[in-house]
Amino acid sequence: MRHHLVLRIIAKLIIPLILLFALYVQFHGDFGPGGGFQAGVIFGSAFILYGLIFGANATRRVATPAVVRVLAACGLLLYAGVGVVTMLRGGNYLQYRVLATTATAGEHLGIFLIEFGVGLTVAMVMIGLFYCFTGYRRSDHPYDA
Repeated sequence: MRHHLVLRIIAKLIIPLILLFALYVQFHGDFGPGGGFQAGVIFGSAFILYGLIFGANATRRVATPAVVRVLAACGLLLYAGVGVVTMLRGGNYLQYRVLATTATAGEHLGIFLIEFGVGLTVAMVMIGLFYCFTGYRRSDHPYDA
């Protein structure tokens, strides 16, 4: 695959645009179509494209399997944590309006945090699945505990 210079150059140009579009979908999810799941899929697909063109080992250097696992867990903890905070503040689980002084501000904050957690988890799970399909074993990486 080293001789595919045009493919590599196009990938270097398009992958940042894919990541930027994923961020747009993530942060525009409150006001229109999109949100955490869609943004996570787009974000993860950019890493998978990188891996398909430059090799799975290059992707593992950019996002190590240990970091992918930790970030997937952090996204899940963010989602669950928002629900716990809403209960601690006197509301029901994921009743966002108790997160801020006004109901509207609480709804926006809650949705933003939940969607960010979902997007993070979905992206990391997709990257993790890519690692599984490329035959990665923990013993192959000396720094992965």
